[in-house]
Amino acid sequence: MATPVDITVQYILLRRDLKKMKNYNDGAIIAQACHASKRMRKVVLGIDGNENEINELSDILKKNSIEHYLWIEQPENIPTAIAVKPYYKKDIEHFFSKYKLYR
Repeated sequence: MATPVDITVQYILLRRDLKKMKNYNDGAIIAQACHASKRMRKVVLGIDGNENEINELSDILKKNSIEHYLWIEQPENIPTAIAVKPYYKKDIEHFFSKYKLYR
């Protein structure tokens, strides 16, 4: 049986500042997480920063060969969410330790 750190999870990070934008209500933000996700046990975290922070995190993940997808909402061309390929939690959780659950 897998221990809590051996479970496979998919991290999804959503920009919290989207709530302040005119076109992003809670439903629209949830839709962004769905766009970025596949069927998997998920951990949804919030990014308090803006477009720059989500792009910087994407760059860090790329540099560390962490497979992920940066969802760009169209036609606005706005990066809204990151979905990370499922990994063992223990192998990647340190990349996300500064982010809190999206609530």
